[in-house]
Amino acid sequence: MIRKIIQINEEKCNGCGLCASACHEGAIGMVNGKARLLRDDYCDGLGDCLPACPTGAISFVEREAAAYDAEAVKKHMASKTPVSPAGSQLGQWPVQIRLAPVSAPYFQNTSLLVAADCTAYAYSRFHEDFMKGKVTLIGCPKLDAIDYSEKLTEIIRGNEIKNVTVIRMEVPCCGGLEHAVKKALQDSGKVLPWQVVTISIDGNILNR
Repeated sequence: MIRKIIQINEEKCNGCGLCASACHEGAIGMVNGKARLLRDDYCDGLGDCLPACPTGAISFVEREAAAYDAEAVKKHMASKTPVSPAGSQLGQWPVQIRLAPVSAPYFQNTSLLVAADCTAYAYSRFHEDFMKGKVTLIGCPKLDAIDYSEKLTEIIRGNEIKNVTVIRMEVPCCGGLEHAVKKALQDSGKVLPWQVVTISIDGNILNR
């Protein structure tokens, strides 16, 4: 049948994976670092993936394609219920603050963990002690050289976040991450419980 369906321009795709996260049917997957439409019958043609793409790599076309199969999608998504490897508590993707879509469904009614990216290397029980049951976002204000507060404000303001935990290193540059979260909480207009946990460079918790 001829119907409306998405088309992905691999030359424009930067491999961020945001479209795959935005697709609720599992029609899009990452193959060799590029987004790809895996099956025509999984694409409902509604285009939830389009606004998630930062490079404009996705568009609609009308072409011969299998009909959308809601029952097949239901079975497919049920089979993809996340099962974390032993020790891993990561429940969503992407994890970088810069790449996370502000309206992703996993932000609804959840606890938010905002962590300096090196904390997981310094603290050996990071997954078990901090990530379990939370949505995790990571960043490094020194390496990215940006202020995360605007993006975090959008996430907190637009979703039902229950509380926020900041994990930072004792080094001064991590102060930028803590400041960004504090500013985001203020600018969001919401009053949420939040805490800051500081990790020493030898892997110990300095405060909690």
